[in-house]
Amino acid sequence: MSGQAEKAARFRALHAAPGAFVIPNPWDAGTAKLLTSFGFPALATTSAGFAYSLGRPDGMGLLRREELLINAADIAGATALPVSGDLENGFGDRDLDIETTIIGASAAGLVGGSIEDATGNAEAPIYEFDTAVARIRTAAAAARSLPHDFVLVARAENFLHGRPDFDDTLKRLVAYAEAGADCLYAPGVSDPESIKAIVRAVAPKPVNVLVPGKAGLSAADLAALGVKRVSLGSALVRVCIGALMRAAEEITIHGTFTALHGAVAYGDVQTRFRDLLERERADAVGQG
Repeated sequence: MSGQAEKAARFRALHAAPGAFVIPNPWDAGTAKLLTSFGFPALATTSAGFAYSLGRPDGMGLLRREELLINAADIAGATALPVSGDLENGFGDRDLDIETTIIGASAAGLVGGSIEDATGNAEAPIYEFDTAVARIRTAAAAARSLPHDFVLVARAENFLHGRPDFDDTLKRLVAYAEAGADCLYAPGVSDPESIKAIVRAVAPKPVNVLVPGKAGLSAADLAALGVKRVSLGSALVRVCIGALMRAAEEITIHGTFTALHGAVAYGDVQTRFRDLLERERADAVGQG
């Protein structure tokens, strides 16, 4: 199998293996390399992390398909792990927009990706039900047309857009599963009973859950609920930005530098990246 086909097969197998796996979200090649070194089985891009790295807010249609896919290619090229993509809503309302995004994601080296039912329109933030289902059907057909496997994730975005309607969310996820989605995801749903209800409703297809944050559920807790994938979303990039903001506020307000004392030592970072580079070179020689 080609490198991408082999990654795709490994990624598909993760969704059938026992238990749950955590899939963290790098926002550039460097963070992809670092996360790979900690032993995660797969990675997923984050539109929020990428938007923040460009100085833009997330979820306002300010990312272009082309720049997002270039970023995804940088991440996929930086790791031997399977990488899935946050493909937002497919970058358009038309079938052609979704098809172009899925095909472009594959060309960027991704072996999976999510399509959400958020419109990007603040006045009507979620696609009407039948339209949303048809869009997932189009995405599934595009994914099946690829020369290798591609795990399509369908996202129901109600809870992220001020519409905490669980019944509608569940109805959508069931319909998306029937329309061909390989994995189902409702970011913002975090209580155990709702998660269990989603798992039951879309079985045997796997369920992705956004890390519940203050809900206090561990990866083991989520696995016990039947969850297969645990995404970190924008949490890691927000940890980094939070540390930067706290340090900058202390420096500018108080003129002190205690927030910098928690920084990882320069030598430790150098060693980590140097070891990664040496490992990559050794792998390249072995493959040659």
